[in-house]
Amino acid sequence: MESRENETERMKRVIVTDNLSEVGIKKLREFAEVDVELGLSKEDLEKRIADYDAIVIRSGTKVTKGIIEAGSAGRLKVIGRAGVGVDNIAVDTATEKGILVVNSPEANTISAAEHTIAMLLSLSRKIPAANVSIKSGKWDRKKYMGVEVNGKTLGIIGLGRVGSEVAKRAKGLEMKVVAYDPFITVEKAKELGITLASLNETFQVADFITLHTPLTKGTRHLIGAEEFALMKDGVRVINCARGGIIDENALNEAIKSGKVAGAALDVFEQEPPEECELLGREEVVVTPHLGASTTEAQKAAATVIAEEVIDALQNKPVRNTVNMIYVEEEIMDTIKPYLDLAEKLGLLSAQLIPKSGRFEQLNVSYEGELGSADTGIGKNTRIITMAILKSFLSMFTDGVNYVNAEAIAKKFGIKITESKTEEIENFCSLISITTTTRIEGEEKEKTVAGTIFGTDDPRIVGINGFRVDAYPSGYMLICSFLDKPRVIGPVCTILGDKSINIAGMQVGREKVGGEAVMVVNVDSPVSEGCIEEIKHVENISDVTLVKL
Repeated sequence: MESRENETERMKRVIVTDNLSEVGIKKLREFAEVDVELGLSKEDLEKRIADYDAIVIRSGTKVTKGIIEAGSAGRLKVIGRAGVGVDNIAVDTATEKGILVVNSPEANTISAAEHTIAMLLSLSRKIPAANVSIKSGKWDRKKYMGVEVNGKTLGIIGLGRVGSEVAKRAKGLEMKVVAYDPFITVEKAKELGITLASLNETFQVADFITLHTPLTKGTRHLIGAEEFALMKDGVRVINCARGGIIDENALNEAIKSGKVAGAALDVFEQEPPEECELLGREEVVVTPHLGASTTEAQKAAATVIAEEVIDALQNKPVRNTVNMIYVEEEIMDTIKPYLDLAEKLGLLSAQLIPKSGRFEQLNVSYEGELGSADTGIGKNTRIITMAILKSFLSMFTDGVNYVNAEAIAKKFGIKITESKTEEIENFCSLISITTTTRIEGEEKEKTVAGTIFGTDDPRIVGINGFRVDAYPSGYMLICSFLDKPRVIGPVCTILGDKSINIAGMQVGREKVGGEAVMVVNVDSPVSEGCIEEIKHVENISDVTLVKL
């Protein structure tokens, strides 16, 4: 396997296999070599994928288990989906192989919501059929009598990004809105001015029903014959989410019987649809998966996914991860400095553990604002723990990332624990890492602690219980010693004789003459010979060179 240094120096390669707006391709090319290969067969992609660090797709390419396994044997680290749905990606296999799956869920939100409203109005006023009729030379006003949406009840299944935007627009049309979503709070529903109901209740009261859920095992054929039987006679159904949520055969029968007055479909169980009776029905309005097909949405999706892929390949935190802990966008801006600090603390902690013995446990403690369950940042510490674990394990094995860090730790038999407290003495927030190593039956603990000064000034403020104030960057020489004269001077002299420039120095102690720790930031590596010379300075007990 390539060393981390070689992997960092090597130019990244990205393959794009579906149509992507040029703004996204241009952004990717600022960072990596990009090949645009449209229309590749599954077999061809499986043969080639190992040569790429990332693949960027839309809905046209299926990234199968076989493709992911072939990619994981080579360079593949990231799968980028320009859009929201990932049912065309074997996400479980990607997670198992430590491959990050990212998407751009917010880029097409407005476009999808507007398309839903367009479909709703087209359905209520029979606009597509009337358009075809008049263009064929007919003038049949009576046949295309429609219904108003004003005062009607819209049932929304799924109040995520798109569903919420549809609700806002439906309220603007003076519709009553009832919604089902098991994850939305009553407070959020009140904020949107809608009524929450059970799934069956929503089916029973709605005049129009629109779907906005992902396609999963639990939502496949969410609406079938039994569900149609619960609905009002003359109900109208809209699906601009994912094909397969509605049982198309059951929908066809419901339209034939008159139970369903009409349907508007932007998505299908098979795309493009073949031998689908619904296409021949005048009561059905159809579009070819156009929900995200606006100039604005395509540019936004391409830009966002390019940024996500670039950040992921640089091992930076990303916002829109499918197989990693999700953090809301407004929280990510606050939490990002702590993620950077966490990675530094993880590297520092890994380099301070004893070289002999068996490492057994890593405990992460959050104090102050980070330890409070009432703050947004306090509720999202899990991703900080993953950042610590990722950088910690990277000192011992390759290929660790946010996706597989916890699984690798379990494989190594490492116990990971978290603790929190709102109480703190000196800082608004504090992250502490305690490692436990068993040496000849005895447990040895090492601790490091860090905080953020201001908004983005990271500091190491504790090492093994000693208070310090050191900037976590570059090379750090950490010396344990007895606090007596003629220790600091000789260390500085040895470094100076080797032409090693000192960038900063901090000393922490508990009492005069007792044990102490010295942190020396230096501008260049320190050789083993130099370290051995420092170890021979009187009253120094241990010296460790750390690279952050």
